[in-house]
Amino acid sequence: MDFDLAQLFQKAELIPVIIQDSDTLEVLMLGFTNREAVERTLRTKTAWFWSRSRQKLWNKGESSGHFLHVKKVVTDCDTDTLLYLCKPDGPTCHTGRRSCFFQPIWEESI
Repeated sequence: MDFDLAQLFQKAELIPVIIQDSDTLEVLMLGFTNREAVERTLRTKTAWFWSRSRQKLWNKGESSGHFLHVKKVVTDCDTDTLLYLCKPDGPTCHTGRRSCFFQPIWEESI
């Protein structure tokens, strides 16, 4: 496959990347990535991100051991957001939860 990664970064140096479980399709987290992180992800088949707070590249799982093994990478219709379908080694959230999305704000009453 010959996708030009430059297409992803025409609007911004950092773009969002959604992490989804490749088996259950559950949304696990959202991070930000730059070109170098995408290149490392494609090379290592584990998810790399750009940490906006630490201002550095990081490989998810490097400290926890809970790596995200990337099985598929797709972009959205505007080519400014990525979706990684992954097999997680353990909890994805730094709180120890499976997903970073666990705090309800609103839900329609049934």
